[in-house]
Amino acid sequence: MMTSKRVEHTLSSLSFETTFDYKANLQTLLSLIQNRDDNSIIVAHEVALTGFDYENFDAVTAFASSAIESIKQASINKTVILTIIEKRDGGVYNFAKVFHNGEMIYERAKAKLFKFGGEEKYFVEGNENDIDFVVIDGIKIAILICFELRFKELWCKCEGADIIAIPAWWGKIRTKHFEILTQSLALINQCYVIASDAKNEECTKISSIVSPQGEVVYNGNKPCLEIKYNKKDIALMRRYMDVGIE
Repeated sequence: MMTSKRVEHTLSSLSFETTFDYKANLQTLLSLIQNRDDNSIIVAHEVALTGFDYENFDAVTAFASSAIESIKQASINKTVILTIIEKRDGGVYNFAKVFHNGEMIYERAKAKLFKFGGEEKYFVEGNENDIDFVVIDGIKIAILICFELRFKELWCKCEGADIIAIPAWWGKIRTKHFEILTQSLALINQCYVIASDAKNEECTKISSIVSPQGEVVYNGNKPCLEIKYNKKDIALMRRYMDVGIE
């Protein structure tokens, strides 16, 4: 779906802990969305509403439909990006979803499951050919879900994006990897990267926004990190260091 009017946008990376209380997680998310300015592009961490609560997978998948309707309503005049676990066609998928102006305008299943964490035992793997741009107000947005960040062929699919969103549940013992990969992704694609990882103890607790010049701003203890989107920064970097990105 494409919209084309020219407006100013704020980039927002959320940072909160996901508990076993799904409704409380949803309320946390909705409150953070509500407090963002109109035309914000908001990224929450992977499976922000439920976590990987494998022992209660039926409850996890049952929660999806009502949560989706609530997020649609919260996305009026905003864009929200996160992943939600859903059951579909007899299988369970970890779907990246983009909500915009009261609608869900894009979804695709996680294409690279984290086998070190046993994800393949619970999820059906998506198709990497479904990785595509979402265009909102002329801004091209790509999404890589957590472990997908490690695959160079998926970086190529993001070439030409103005923003790459990274919803993640990234292990804290590999914190440096998350920092380096997100910064490098911004540099090689000369675009903004909005990364959001959970505040849970096992995760990096890092949410960050990286500029097209590779400058990184971290959330610290803020529930939401925000910076203004500037299309000129992308154009200047691509003109100054021409590596063939259109």
